[in-house]
Amino acid sequence: MALKESLIENNSILLKAEASNWQEAVKLGTDMLVASKAIEPSYYDAIIRCVNTMGPYIIIAPNFAMPHARPEDGVNRTAFALVTLKNPVYFDGEDEPVDVLVTLAGSTSDQHMEGLMEVTQILDDENSETGVDLDKLRRCNTKEDVYGVIDQALNGG
Repeated sequence: MALKESLIENNSILLKAEASNWQEAVKLGTDMLVASKAIEPSYYDAIIRCVNTMGPYIIIAPNFAMPHARPEDGVNRTAFALVTLKNPVYFDGEDEPVDVLVTLAGSTSDQHMEGLMEVTQILDDENSETGVDLDKLRRCNTKEDVYGVIDQALNGG
């Protein structure tokens, strides 16, 4: 499933949200997917357990995290959720805070990898020093703004 279609179908965009720690930030994304029945509440627990066990593996670029766990941890169907935070949160042992999160729930290993690839493509901006231009997402004030950023990225900027 494509990112934009999933965000629309699951009503899973939350912009400039408040979270006092990384666990709350992750829960913002998983709560939207639980509400749309894409995942079970156990998926959130699995993400927290994995981060506590393996460290912040969900941070895939500076200031950006992609909370995810295994398909068997409570995924009903492949889905995404996007959260931007008003104030960034820190993960234990990390110097860079996170303020943009894309929750990925892949129903199979293949779907999981396809989801990772698509989000990476959308965030991969050659004009950005880090290769990831999160500022475009941070500036979004509406869901329509987010859809525009995704369309622009997929259509070659």
